[in-house]
Amino acid sequence: MKQLNTKLMHPAEQLALIIGRIYRSGLTTTSGGNLSIMDDNGDMWITPAGIDKGSLTPADIMCVKADGTIVGRHRPSSEYPFHKAIYKIRPKMRAVIHAHPPGLVTFSVIHQIPDTSIIPQARNVCGPIGFAKYDVPGSEALGKSIASEFEKNPEYKAVIMENHGVVLCGEDIGDAYQRFETLELCARTIINAKNLGEPKYLSEEQIQMHERHMTNVQHFMDVQHPSDERAIRTEICRFVRRACDQRLMSSSYGTVSMRWRDNDFLITPTGIQRWDIDEEDIVQIKDGMAEAGKTPSRATALHFEIYRHNPKVKAIVLTQCPSLMGFCTTDATFNVRTIPESWIFLQDVPRFPFGTQYTDPTKVAEALKDRPCAMLANDSIVVASDSLLNAFDRLEVAEFSAKSLVLATPIGKLHPITDKEVEDLRVAFHVGEN
Repeated sequence: MKQLNTKLMHPAEQLALIIGRIYRSGLTTTSGGNLSIMDDNGDMWITPAGIDKGSLTPADIMCVKADGTIVGRHRPSSEYPFHKAIYKIRPKMRAVIHAHPPGLVTFSVIHQIPDTSIIPQARNVCGPIGFAKYDVPGSEALGKSIASEFEKNPEYKAVIMENHGVVLCGEDIGDAYQRFETLELCARTIINAKNLGEPKYLSEEQIQMHERHMTNVQHFMDVQHPSDERAIRTEICRFVRRACDQRLMSSSYGTVSMRWRDNDFLITPTGIQRWDIDEEDIVQIKDGMAEAGKTPSRATALHFEIYRHNPKVKAIVLTQCPSLMGFCTTDATFNVRTIPESWIFLQDVPRFPFGTQYTDPTKVAEALKDRPCAMLANDSIVVASDSLLNAFDRLEVAEFSAKSLVLATPIGKLHPITDKEVEDLRVAFHVGEN
């Protein structure tokens, strides 16, 4: 069942849901940030001032009516003037998110805008980014500063606020949240990459390659849903939501699949926010064709080749995690010879040039015959295993390992496990044995 329905859920319920996600993801503090929705009556629903973001309920949400009347048990956020200013400038936008996520605040305080060409989907999701001059929080002057920035470019849907945070708008709260989460992922990826070396950005041609690559598969009509197929749908949804909750996958990118029968499998769709995928969204791939009425992931061809070349693989996860993406976007070596667990679970991880998953998916599939993981430059990490639980476990180990390496970089030189010690692990844990 969908968690967010922007057409039928009351604005107060939508805001309580999304602010809860933002807080639990560590993207705002108990007192920081505010969200709003403008309804069809011209009434603005907004989070309250001074109330714990970790426990907001729909009853806590305030309403600032079109005539200025304030309705609710609290006070509206002190920063509602700039929400009001954005809606006036952008009447087609129906939701605004303002928060202080660590990655974007980092760019705010160094007076820079994150380059969204660091990952393939971000420029399309986020659009061009503005930068608003500092002013006192909650003041009319700050509202004017932000509004003037949105006025500069009709395509701006996100603005970095100097020495403050970020503000984004969207056609609904789901659209704004996806933009917010994706921009923060860009910021953290760049920061991690800078700790490891020099980030490499995608060219216009490479971004267009990604945008043009829609899944080109035939469809079939007679879709059957036996019990084992339904169980797979439920398991995929459970792990996708778990990955999103643990910030191992973002709203805008990530694919999970499970083998069903022979080389048939089920896979997540494209164009649906990952954290809110449900069983009905999952796409069945049978005899190389997709079930009618659904668009499977852009990575479907890659998943197909991995299953075809690796009969023991039962599940695949392809995703963007902030620390791993630091390695995916630089020339830095992802050295998993750090602790025994990392090498046993991951072994040595190859990296392929951006676009290999589209132009030569067989090459990636062949590499996964001898190891569970591979990196796609500026795109993702791919993890394949004999169950979705084991694939998820390896993904967690990979991100933890990458994070440890990023944190170690400014402290001192890495002293990896030696070749002899790796061989001892190989023998002791039967790594690589069929």
